[in-house]
Parts: sequence; C-alpha cells; structure tokens
Amino acid sequence: MGGSTSPTLSPPHKRTKPCEPYDGPAFELKCVNNIRSLAADMPSAAKSGHPGAPMGCAPMAHLLWSEVMNYSPSNPEWWNRDRFVLSNGHACSLQYSMLHLAGYGLTTDDLKNFRQLGSLTPGHPENFVTKGVEVSTGPLGQGISNAVGFAVAERHFAATFNTEAHKIFDHHTYVICGDGCLQEGVSSEASSLAGHLGLGHLIVLYDDNNITIDGSTDLSFTEDVGKRYEAYGWQVLTVETVESDLKDLRAAVEAAKANTEQPTIIKIKTTIGKGSILEGSAATHGAPLKPDDMAQAKKGWGVSETPFTVADDVQKLYDDVSKANDAKFAAWEEMFAAYKAANAEKAGELERRFGRKLPDCILSGESLPKFDFAKDKPLATRQYSRDCIGAIAPVLPELMGGSADLTPSNLTAIACSGDFQKATPDGRYLRFGVREHGMAAICNGLFAYGGIRPFCATFLNFAGYALGSIRVSALSKFGVLYVMTHDSIGLGEDGPTHQPVEMIESLRSMPNINVYRPADSNEMSMAYKSALETHETPSVICCSRSGLPALENSSVEGASKGAYTILGSDIELASADLIIVGTGSEVGACLEAAKKLGESGLKVRMVSMPCQELFLQQSTEYQKSVLPGNIPTLSVEASAEHGWHRFSHGQIGVTRFGMSAPGKELFKKYGFTTENITQKGQALVDFYKNVGSVPDLMSRPF
Repeated sequence: MGGSTSPTLSPPHKRTKPCEPYDGPAFELKCVNNIRSLAADMPSAAKSGHPGAPMGCAPMAHLLWSEVMNYSPSNPEWWNRDRFVLSNGHACSLQYSMLHLAGYGLTTDDLKNFRQLGSLTPGHPENFVTKGVEVSTGPLGQGISNAVGFAVAERHFAATFNTEAHKIFDHHTYVICGDGCLQEGVSSEASSLAGHLGLGHLIVLYDDNNITIDGSTDLSFTEDVGKRYEAYGWQVLTVETVESDLKDLRAAVEAAKANTEQPTIIKIKTTIGKGSILEGSAATHGAPLKPDDMAQAKKGWGVSETPFTVADDVQKLYDDVSKANDAKFAAWEEMFAAYKAANAEKAGELERRFGRKLPDCILSGESLPKFDFAKDKPLATRQYSRDCIGAIAPVLPELMGGSADLTPSNLTAIACSGDFQKATPDGRYLRFGVREHGMAAICNGLFAYGGIRPFCATFLNFAGYALGSIRVSALSKFGVLYVMTHDSIGLGEDGPTHQPVEMIESLRSMPNINVYRPADSNEMSMAYKSALETHETPSVICCSRSGLPALENSSVEGASKGAYTILGSDIELASADLIIVGTGSEVGACLEAAKKLGESGLKVRMVSMPCQELFLQQSTEYQKSVLPGNIPTLSVEASAEHGWHRFSHGQIGVTRFGMSAPGKELFKKYGFTTENITQKGQALVDFYKNVGSVPDLMSRPF
C-alpha cells in the first residue's frame, strides 16, 4: 500500500485492454496459466469459493513450488522441509492445485470435490484433513503468525542440534498473505516479535492487490505497509509486477534468503482475478467465474477448456521437481545417518521428540511434584504450577514457551534454560511481550512444527484476547498448554477489568479442549501430566493468585478422572443427603462447609472436580459413583453458573462482574464462604425434602 487517496466507489469494471505481452519464457507463463485455470475450476465446480486471489497469486506459487522450496511429497513430515503457509486461506484452491501438481496425493476427483462434505479439499486449509497443509488458515492473520512459530522453531533446533559438520535444520518458512492478513491485529503482534528476534529464515510474499471484500483498499487500508514492517525490523522488498515475467520476484526471493539477520516481506503487485473480465475488482474475490467469463479466461490463458485439465508438459515439470526434491530428502537422510553415528544421544532425542514420545519419568509421574500434607506448606496454585514447570523442564527439553509480559505473576520462567533471543536461539523461554493473541498463534506454529510442546501464559481474563488462536489450537488438534493465572474475582484489587467471570465457561464450551482448575499441588501435577499426555487436545490450566488450604485426601490418581470424592467416601450413596462439588480455590471452603453440615447431622460427600472434560470421558458407572444425579448436589465455583446445571441442582457462582477490593472481601460478598455454602447446602436439602423427589440429572435419553 502506498499513501492515502480518496475512496472511489464504483461498480466492477470489465477488462477492455488485451493481456500485456509476457517477457519471460513461454513455458513459464504456460505453467502459471495452468495453475490459474486449475484453481479457478474448483470454485466453479463447487459453485462457491474464492477464485480471485489464486488467479492473481499463481505466479508466486509457481516460482515457490517449482524452483525455490525444498519438499518431499513421499516424505511430507521431513523435518528439514521448507514450510509453506497460505495465510489468506480463502485462496486454498491455489494450495490444492500445487499439492495436486507436486504429487501429495490430491487427485483430480479430490479437486472436483472442492468444498464438499468429507472431501480432502475443504473450503479453507485444514492441517488435519489434507496432507501437505501445515496449519489451518481460515481466520486471516493466523497463518503468518503461525509462520513466526515455525521460524522460531527452526532457529531453535538449528542452534540446539546442528553441528559444524551436519546442518540438520536449515530451511525457510514461506508465506503468501494478503491485505486482510496484514489488517488483523494478530499479524502485527507476531510480526513485531519476529522483527525483534531477527528471524532471517522467514519470508513473506505479500499479495498487494489493493482489494478487499468491500472493494478497494482505499476504503479502509491506506497505511504504508512497507514502512510499518521496516519499523518492525523487517527487510522490505518490492516487486512491481509478476505478470510480465518472474525475474524480479526470483531476485527478491534470493535477496530475502541472503539476509539471515531479518525476516523479509516482499510486496508484490498483483491483479486479483487475473484473466477474468472483472479482473482487478472485488467481484472476483468470493464468487466463481461465470461460464462465459471462464471460457474467455481459458482462451486468453491458452489452456484447455475442459475443466481440471493440466497440460502434460506442465505436469511433467512438477513430476521432475518432486523427484529432485525426493532426492534432496534422500541426501538429507544420509547426512542424518552420519549425524546419528557421531551424535547418537542428540539424534535419539530428536527421534523421540518428533515421534511424540514422552520420557518415562513424565508418563509415570515420577518427575512431578508430590504434596505431603503433614509437611508441605500450602501455596497458591500458580506456585504449584511454577513447581511443575520447574520439575518438568529439565527432563522434557521440548517444553518451550513463555508469558505475555507477566512472568513474575504467571510464574512461568524456566530456571534450567535462558531466553530465546536473537543472540541466544538455544534458549527455551520466550518473552512474548504484551501480545496475547500473537503469543497463542505463535505457539500453534511451534506445535505444528513438531518436536516442541509449547506453553504460554497470561491472566485468565486475557485469554479473551487470545481466544481466536486458542480456538484454532482446538480445531487443529494442537496440544498447546495454556497457563492462565489469576483465575477468579479472588485476584482482588485489580477489579472487574481483570477478574474473569465468563471465561472458564467460554473455554469449556469449546470442542476439543481440556480446562483444568486444580485445587492443590496433587491436582496441579495431574493437570500437567494429563496435558502433556494429550497431544491432540490443548489444555487450559487455571491457577489462583492467592494461597489455598491444603487438601488431605487429594490425589493425582483421583484427579486424573476429572472429579473424585475427597470427603465422605465412606458414606453410602443411597444414604447421602447432599453432595457438594467445587473446583480450584473454592474447594477449601466447600470442605469446611461439608464438615459443618456433617456436624449438624447431614451425611455429606464432597467432590473436587478439577476437569469436567476428563470426568465426562469416564464410564457412566464411574460418573454415577461420584455424582449420581439423584442426590441434592450443590456446585461452587467463582465463575459463571452456566454449564453447572448438568452436574448440580443448585449453584453458587458469579452472575455479574466483579469489583475492586481485597480478594477475601470479594469472596465474602459474592458468597464463597464456608457460612454461605453451609446455608445454601442446608437450603437445598430442605427444598427437596419438601418437594418429595430429586430430579435425576443422570437420567437422559442420550
């Protein structure tokens, strides 16, 4: 983007000038036009999709996949492959075209099934569906931010494992992105950090086509992107055209690769919908070309009118490129064999990490802290989290992460390792700065890279800033660890802007995510063990700011089932009068209330429920042994009541925003005291005695 101009609102214009002559090799243009045709065919077949960006970006894709990138279709998990990220994921027909040409197993029939139920070619790239897709890039800005994680990982592995004789990790990450990606705040956060870290193996090709869905970028995006990225510390290059030849783009990519001290963004002027009658307009962005437009475009491109046709010589080129890349992989394998012979311990460590195998001491729980009720001092659960990180990090070198400028509060520093910085890329602790959304997106990239178990931290309330990336973690099956401290109104004086109310339930309502709210050291050790063992599910570990009472009967084994009885297990369910279920910082008060009610003659069982998701994975028999559903049950959590109705007949929760005051005073005002829990528990028992029956919460048809 250049300087500001007045917005021009005009209807889509039809192309009237003939295509400009191509100064590069004729066969190069033939390849580009075959890609354009294939990418445009998919939205037409689906009667939905985005042909414009693929038609404009085809020259970039051809150069990257035919000349620049190292990849191996027969070995798609090659550790040293160049990573490719299509950040503007709506242009996925371009990526699918390249995967088809390069031999990643996408057939012509797969392309014809674009955007259809159960196909390998969904409407935006999904890493868990299509081989060769590194990350899921539907939400704009996520892909370029994930790519920063790739670049961090490559730099870290190179610094940690490469030797003078063997460069096991020495690759680049290439991104194609559009104006929309660079408007999203998450990309600014991640790009700023990338510049600070000097990630020289990160190269972004910016599709500078001056068009968004609403129309010209003059409507809303007139900043100088180049100057912004220069301020971030990036190398900024400009290519004025890729429509007459690729020599300038080729030179720019080489210049980017030569600069190992800075990430590079290449601003590339393109025409959206190149070849369409409506090229250069927003009309080509999100709708298939009309049949007459497609016919004239294919005629202009000099390609077959038959849909999904690739010229034989074009396919042969890509077959030859793929064979050459497979040969590069074979040469790398030979190098790794020599590396392994000379560095057996390091090679074994890499194989373990990329094979997703945890050390035995993690699987057994041997390395995790164990609480001694008689000797150990009770602490805040964020301190127990600190102890878990301190115990795990020395024996789990793939644990890598950091905090959004809250290290002293989150207590997430890795004592056995220094910071990852430009000068110290072997460090494992990342200083993300105040960039929650970018932090989470970068961690998604770290996980997708392989061989790293990333974690990141902030206050639980500011998970809201990161929620878009957390959702992508869950969707993508990325087992990122999110450490979220200051998890309730109990954080106190900072007030309602910092006190989470709805956040825990918001996270619990998301598919494929485990939300832990441990009440003590044993439950915290369980949370970390469970999170590390669950590779395809992200985990949110919620931690208190303030100290909590010790729990005499807690256990890692019991907590691993998500909920378990910690008081009154000797009371037969058939004779129980009341069950109190609590989480985290409220469990201590619940226990005291249960004891008081017991002294008054009631038979009360107390349940700690550190993770609803784990509990719901247990057998129905086990669930009924803990929460049978037909005994009056009171839930207590300093969070929203929503979601607890499936487990309890009455709820003590938070139904409005918090206040600024000391935490103990707030807990009293909001009813999280032994006295109020005792009163509400008695009231619940009395109510159902008067009613005559208790609704069975476990009695459901499905």
